[in-house]
Amino acid sequence: MSDKTFKEIQQEVDQYIGQFKEGYFHPLSMLARLTEEVGELAREVNHRYGEKPKKPNEEENSIQNELGDIIFIVTCFANSLNIDLEQAFNEVMDKYNSRDKNRWTRKEK
Repeated sequence: MSDKTFKEIQQEVDQYIGQFKEGYFHPLSMLARLTEEVGELAREVNHRYGEKPKKPNEEENSIQNELGDIIFIVTCFANSLNIDLEQAFNEVMDKYNSRDKNRWTRKEK
């Protein structure tokens, strides 16, 4: 497995979606799909760390798989709206690095 940049991930998802006539879903449908995937992640986290164990007949899944699904849907969402995820990520990290610069207790070096 190789490391991929945001650009490469967005291109790979676009090539995958591009082979289907339906293309990307509309933004509200995409948001519904993202919400569904976040719910599935919450369920897995609750099974693993919460007080709700899986039922004996319930299918095995993993937090890793659910996070992968979320990355896929977020990438689809970004692609459908022509948003560069690398740029979006860099902007949000700039925001956190300036806004929260002194908010948390730093580890000693």
